[in-house]
Amino acid sequence: MAVPKKKTSKSKRDKRRATWKQKAASQAQKALSIGKSILTGRAEGFVYPQNEDEDDEEA
Repeated sequence: MAVPKKKTSKSKRDKRRATWKQKAASQAQKALSIGKSILTGRAEGFVYPQNEDEDDEEA
């Protein structure tokens, strides 16, 4: 038979949610930073395709 689990305290719940939200915020900041560096052309160490489709169509 299924046994109900113990209730998680509010402090543990809030701590877990705060950690999750902080991770999401830091990942969003990193993504924005990478996007800005790609657009400005200063991206070093980040490999991405550069309009290969357009070069093939013109040739």
